[in-house]
Amino acid sequence: MEFVYNALPARVIFGSGTRETVKDELARLGIKRALVLSTADQSSTGAQFAAMIEDRLGAVYPGAVMHTPVDVTESAMLQMRQMDCDGILAVGGGSTIGLGKAIAYRTDLPQVVVPTTYAGSEMTPILGQTEKGLKTTLRSEKVLPETVIYDPELTKTLPDFISGPSGMNAIAHAVEALYAEDRNPIISMMAEASIKALGEALPPLMKDGSDMEAREKALYGAWLAGACLGSVGMAIHHKICHTLGGTFDLNHANVHSLMIAYSTAYNRDDAPEAMAAIARALGTDDAAGGLYDLLQSVGQVTSLKEMGLSEADLDKASELAVQNPYYNPRPVTKDGVREMLQAAFEGRRPTVS
Repeated sequence: MEFVYNALPARVIFGSGTRETVKDELARLGIKRALVLSTADQSSTGAQFAAMIEDRLGAVYPGAVMHTPVDVTESAMLQMRQMDCDGILAVGGGSTIGLGKAIAYRTDLPQVVVPTTYAGSEMTPILGQTEKGLKTTLRSEKVLPETVIYDPELTKTLPDFISGPSGMNAIAHAVEALYAEDRNPIISMMAEASIKALGEALPPLMKDGSDMEAREKALYGAWLAGACLGSVGMAIHHKICHTLGGTFDLNHANVHSLMIAYSTAYNRDDAPEAMAAIARALGTDDAAGGLYDLLQSVGQVTSLKEMGLSEADLDKASELAVQNPYYNPRPVTKDGVREMLQAAFEGRRPTVS
C-alpha cells in the first residue's frame, strides 16, 4: 500500500447554534472590517449576519451568482476596496462561497464561511470562474477558507428543490474521489462515509424539512464530500459538468445531480473498487443504478432535455469535454462522452454492461 495524503489546513466548527461564534472567529483571524457576501435570494440572511458581527462589519455585497462570473468578482472587489475591508464572511451556498474564493485568490484576504447548502465547496482549494462563456478552474490554497462554520439550523429554510440537488452535488464529489488518480485510503474512507450519510439523509429530508437529524447527517456528509473534493483530483463528471454549466449556463447543482449516475456508468468497468464502495454506501448492487434511483427521489430535473438543451448542444458539449481532459479511469473519447450525454438527455436509466 503506497499513497500520499496531504491534509488541508482548515478550522471546522460543527453543530446547531454554532453561527453564534462568527464574530469570535472574525476576531481570531484579525478581521476588523468584513465584507459580507450572499446571493440576492439570501440577502436577508446576509443582513442578519451583518447585524451579528456589529462593529466588525465593513460592507455587504448581496450579488453573488452561479459559476462565479469575473465581472461580478470585480464589482464586489470595488465595494471591498471602497469600504477598506480586510476579510471575508461568505454566507450561503456554492455561488457565494465561489465569490469569496475569487476575492481571496486576488487579495489573499482571510475567509470565514457559513454554508447554508450541501455543496461542500467550502472545504476545497478549488475555484471555478466563468468569463466569456467558458468556465475554468484553478487550485490554490489561497482560496481555501480559514474557518468553516456548519450550523444545521441554517438549512431549515432550504427548500427541497435546492436540498436534493445540492446533496447530490456533494455525492458527486465523493464518487469521483473514489476513482481519482491520487486517491488514498483516508479519502476513500471519507468518500464512502459521505455517500452513505447523504444517501440516508436526503430522502427523509425531502419528505420532512423539519427533520433535524436528517439535516445534520446531510450537512456532515457534505463536509466529508468537500474534504474529498479538496484533497484529490476529479474526473470526467466534473469536466462535463463544468462544460455544461459554464457554456450553457445550467444550474450548477442540478447538472451535477443529474449527471453523476451517467458519469459513474461511464467508468463502471474501469473502476471496480470504486463501484463496490458506492454500491455498499447506497445499499444496492449497482453503483450507477443506485445513484439514478436516488436522483429520481431527490432531484429537481431528471434529463438534460428538461434542462433546455438540444441535441445540437450535446455535440458542442462533447467537443468541449475532450479538450484539456481531466484524468479519468476510462479513456475520454468524444463518442463515449456523446453517448453518455445522449442517455442523460433522454433521462434513461444507465445500462449495465
